[in-house]
Amino acid sequence: MDNYILPRKQAITVFFVFAFGYFLSCLLRAITATLSPILTSEFELMAADLGLLAGGYFLGFASMQIPLGYLLDKFGPKKIVSSFLLIAFIGTISFALANSFSGLLISRILIGVGVSACLMAPLTGYRIWFAENQQQRANSWMLMIASLGFLSSTLPVQLLLPTFGWRGLFIGIAILILISIVLMLAFIPKWDHQNKEESTEVITKTGSLKDVWKNRFFISVIPMGLFNYGGLMAIQTLWAGPWMIRVAGYTPLESATGLFWINITMLASFFLWGYFLPKITSLGFSALKILKLGLPISFLAMLSIIVLGSKAGAFYITLFILSSIFLSVTQPAVGLSFQSHLAGKALTSFNLLIFLGTFIMQWIMGLVIDLVKNFGYTEIAGFKSAFSVFLFLSLTSYIFFLIINKKS
Repeated sequence: MDNYILPRKQAITVFFVFAFGYFLSCLLRAITATLSPILTSEFELMAADLGLLAGGYFLGFASMQIPLGYLLDKFGPKKIVSSFLLIAFIGTISFALANSFSGLLISRILIGVGVSACLMAPLTGYRIWFAENQQQRANSWMLMIASLGFLSSTLPVQLLLPTFGWRGLFIGIAILILISIVLMLAFIPKWDHQNKEESTEVITKTGSLKDVWKNRFFISVIPMGLFNYGGLMAIQTLWAGPWMIRVAGYTPLESATGLFWINITMLASFFLWGYFLPKITSLGFSALKILKLGLPISFLAMLSIIVLGSKAGAFYITLFILSSIFLSVTQPAVGLSFQSHLAGKALTSFNLLIFLGTFIMQWIMGLVIDLVKNFGYTEIAGFKSAFSVFLFLSLTSYIFFLIINKKS
């Protein structure tokens, strides 16, 4: 498919419409961290249950990534994201009405399925509608919107809980999803699938998933997507809150406030990162070089959290998440490693790894916490063990990445 660049004013409108949908997706993704105390109490959840519940979103999300790639390449962002958001609406209403853990889990999976296009649809559209040197910036600013969604899931949710209750909050989010669908239908461009020079036969031969999964750079980031990126998301969207409460001794309100400031920091950081990244890459710093040089900083930050234990509060978690910002170059780098007609399949394949990894890491970390406690150790020891498993997997993935790309 040939690229066509949108006029500046239309591009800005498209970005903000997509951003609103992605904001709601991230709000729903991270809200379990703030609601974990009330859900744990009301439904008598163990750590593994909480990890599974939060991970249900990512399971639903991951399950749709491969078919989503085909759908986006064939029908385009407008039809797909608006259709999928209807499923998110149903899941959100269902969650608000759930009366059992199984009801919550099924609803959470539906929500994950429904919002699974909220980032991939924009990135696929940007690959066609935005100039190449603006795609890294657009990606970083979408991550800034993610931080805004995470931010809204913290202190604002905690402050609204006494008035509306967690069920009322989900009804309100469902209404916002309907508004997002209307905006998508009104302002996102139609997908021009008429290929002037490329026949369907050529695209079929050169546009398969096999071409994505055998790509050398893609292979090198598979473990990183699963464990580094997945673990980062698991901590940011779930385990950061319980760590602050159960390890650092915060109250639920203090934890929500800590998460609020963590995400304020990330919002500002992604804005600046998105602004300066095109300038950094113009100086010869490729995504490969940025990952090689920058990622070890996050390992040191995580090691400090594990060593300090109860002394590692919101500041150290912020430091870890902030130092993981280098991972953000991976996704657009994957997209730019392929021709435009493979963009949807490549981006959704990598997104599959991230969200499958998030589901795995959220659940595994909960299992490790419960396992260590069952052996008679403290909950603090359980959390430190879970974070240590994450650090080991991240280091191993980074080494694999270096080995595959050692000649680059």
